[in-house]
Amino acid sequence: MATAYKVLGQTVLATAATPITLYTVPAATSAVCSTIVVCNQAAAAATFKISVRPAGAAEIAKHYLAFNTNINANDSITMTIGITLAATDVITVTASTTTVSFNLFGSEIS
Repeated sequence: MATAYKVLGQTVLATAATPITLYTVPAATSAVCSTIVVCNQAAAAATFKISVRPAGAAEIAKHYLAFNTNINANDSITMTIGITLAATDVITVTASTTTVSFNLFGSEIS
């Protein structure tokens, strides 16, 4: 089994409050997501959501890691969580503004 340490996903929303896929685990692969960094690049506070959707399931309440979490103006939140994901699992993010970026770091095992 090969392990690749990498940036798993980076995104910023094109439309506020519209969920977007940050990362989908490729087929025949598992992943360990070590850290998610959320960065608010605006002079006003914002909120964000992060969910893990097993096998790409429709988003429901039990999938949320963060729900309408506040992030201060010009600030970052780093979450070191070490979650494990199976093939086709999806991490979805959304924010109240288009000035919030998301970065996911970890490893893929194939």
